[in-house]
This record gives sequence, structure tokens and C-alpha cells, in this order.
Amino acid sequence: MENQLRYHFIAIGGAAMHNLALALHDSGHLVTGSDDEVFEPSLSRLKAKGLLPDTYGWFPEKITSDISAVILGMHAREDNPELLAAKEKGIPVFSFPEFIFEKSKNKQRIVIAGSHGKTTITAIILHVLKHINKEVDFLVGAQIAGFDNMVRLSETAPTIIIEGDEYFASPLDKQPKFLKYQHHIALVSGVSWDHINVYPTLDNYVRQFDKLADATPKGGILIYNEEDDITSVICKKARTDVWNKPYKIHAFEIIDGVSYLKTKKAKYPIKIFGDHNISNISGAYELLTNCLGVTDDQFYEAIQTFPGAANRLETLASKNGAHVIKDFAHAPSKVVATTKAVKKQFGSTKLIACLELHTFSSLNADFIPQYENTMKVADVAFVYFNPEVLSAKQLPALDKEVLAKAFKSPVRVFTDIAELEQAILAEKSSKANLLLMSSGNFHGLDYNSLATKFLG
Repeated sequence: MENQLRYHFIAIGGAAMHNLALALHDSGHLVTGSDDEVFEPSLSRLKAKGLLPDTYGWFPEKITSDISAVILGMHAREDNPELLAAKEKGIPVFSFPEFIFEKSKNKQRIVIAGSHGKTTITAIILHVLKHINKEVDFLVGAQIAGFDNMVRLSETAPTIIIEGDEYFASPLDKQPKFLKYQHHIALVSGVSWDHINVYPTLDNYVRQFDKLADATPKGGILIYNEEDDITSVICKKARTDVWNKPYKIHAFEIIDGVSYLKTKKAKYPIKIFGDHNISNISGAYELLTNCLGVTDDQFYEAIQTFPGAANRLETLASKNGAHVIKDFAHAPSKVVATTKAVKKQFGSTKLIACLELHTFSSLNADFIPQYENTMKVADVAFVYFNPEVLSAKQLPALDKEVLAKAFKSPVRVFTDIAELEQAILAEKSSKANLLLMSSGNFHGLDYNSLATKFLG
């Protein structure tokens, strides 16, 4: 291809990294990469394109002078042998967000940020734009129905929609990723403390979103959820050179387990549910109709077919009014929103809620009190953690009884996945819903097998 370049990825197996690698490969560029371990779905997707490393590990000899740029993932360390070799040879090194910015300098850049909801809002925006055949580039953190890849970087699209993460840009750059994109328009869905490993206090965490709001350029637009207290304070700042646009939850009602958006013209059935998701719809609506020229009719026609992003209140199986649902919820605010959503959607149906503590924050004894009463709406609440994950993250052991007390409302704590599965099945009834919440996979739990047993 014309202007073919060669890119090397250090830590190619990451969720965002492997999607960028695939996007560059599909555009005709030469792509190589390394990692010390690659998991699904990255493994299969990289292998299908011939991009999976032949051998795991770091090999400085891979860093040759014909490489146009090295893209550095968060998983790599500062002393990574390939990174040191790239520096020694003077090869440009970009963090993931720096590279995205470099490739979108001449585009309108829209960043969707927030402690929760940003993936779903980004996914809704992309779904609607695809529905009306409007070309756009994008970066989103979860698989979306109708999209083969989660990164698109073209020469022709005038706008890029970016899911903006508040985590560090790279091991070399401690700025939040979302600041690196230099947005023209930003949307903030809500702010609730997370990532205690890099933001040890709530104030420190909130300050990052303060920086994002302050970084809005003259003539820029800041859209925010006015029903979130912290977000509202951050985004209501008196700046006459920025258009501040608040939104709140869309009017809706639930009829026979289906949510309907209500307008003056009609009621529109939707496939997703939960107050937090209805709020996410409102955020997407404000951005699409006020900034991207989408009409009300176009929006409400498209939103009815939005299936949700992968692992976000995803129904795995249903039978006779009972459901098995999984969700990415792991931070306290997400656990509250998700359990409330399922309980509200299905009324008096028994709710068995299971939460895996998997992230550094959720397994940190200083952060665990944040989970107080987060599962109180569940009829039965189970909490699981894998002691091996604690060891891998170099965290001290957790006492099951102390952990259970931190939740305040009754929970049973498990460290053995087989025992958890037995407890779940012991609670099943003719009409009950099972909710599985984790940013991991419950130690390799076979979700489909469990769903079959639970609904059988």
C-alpha cells in the first residue's frame, strides 16, 4: 500500500491495544507485537490475522530500525527490554492515547468520560451513527454488535468518538488517558472513586475529572450528568467561553419487563434497562442531537435496536420468566446501579446477585468499605474472590468474615468457585434471576453451563 508503515506493539494483548493493532493491520500497515501473556478474546483475534506473537516474552532484537513507531501498552514496565531498545535506537514511542491523538489531529475529537457508563454511551452513539450511515472514527472499550473492531482510524471520517479512560496513559506517563486526546467536546457521565492503586484518595481521583473539564477549549462543549453530584460541581464552572450542556434521566416506564422511553409523540421499546442505562441514553441523545446533527426521529428509531455493549447487563439465557445476566460491574457505584436495575426491571422476582472482587481497588482492604450496602437490594448476595489473584497483585490476604461485615447487608463470601456454584444452584427456584458481576471471569466459570443448570 502507499505510505505503508511498520508499527510494533509492546503488550499487544491488551483490550484496546489488540484492537488498534488489528485496525492498523487491516489498513495495510505492517504490525508486529510482543507480550508475556495473551488471553481471550485477544488471543483468537490476533491469531486469525497472524499477529499473535510466536513466543511470549520481550525480545529487544525485534526492535529494528525499519520500525516507524513503537506503541506502548499499560501492561509493560518502564524497564521493558523492547522499550529500552526503542529508546536507544531513537524510534518514536507513543502511549496508546498519544497515538490515537496523533492519528486524529485533523478531526473533531469527542471524548466520552466517567467512572461508569462511558462504554455504553459510546456504544449508543456509534450504533445511532451507523444506523443513519454517518461515517465516524472511534475507539470504544467493549465489543459492539455490528462492529468487527473496536478501533477505527480512517483518512476520511471528520470526527472521532473516543471512550476516555481516567487511568494512566502509560508506564512512562502518569497523566490520565482522557487528557491526551485534547478534546473539542467532552461528555462526563458520573464520577465515583476508583483505581485506588493510582488515585489513593477520592480528592485525587476527582481532580483528574476537574482537569478534563478545565481542558475544554474555547468554543468547546461540555456535556454532563446533572444528577451526579460530583460531576455537576465539576462541570458547572462559570466559563463563558464553553457551552455547558446538562442532561438527566430520560422519562421511561417498565411494562411487562420491557422498558419504554416516553416522549410527547410516542413510547419507544428498548432492549436495555436500568436507571443508569436510561441516563446513558440521555447523554448520548444530547451529544447526537446537539453536536452531530442527528434528528429526534433518527435517534428514537435507532435506539430501539441497540442491543447493549458486551458484558453490560447482558442476558445469557432466559426461561419461563427467569434470567441469567452478566455485567462488567465491579466498582461500588456500578454494583449498586446494576443490582438495582435488575431488581427494578423484574419486580418481585427473587434476585441472586454474585460479585467477584477482581480489581486492585476491590481487593484492597482500604477500599473495601466503599462496598457498604452495595448489594442490599438483592434477595441473596454472594461475594467471591480468588486468593491467587491477591497474590498476583501482591496484596495481603483478606479475611472472609471481615469482608462480609464490610458489606453491612448480608452477604456470603466464597474463595472456592465450585462452592459458589453449588450455593447458587441451591438458591434457584421456579422464578429467580441470577446476576453475575465481574470485570474478570469468576476463575474460568462456565457461564453457559451454569445458566443451563440454573434454568433447568
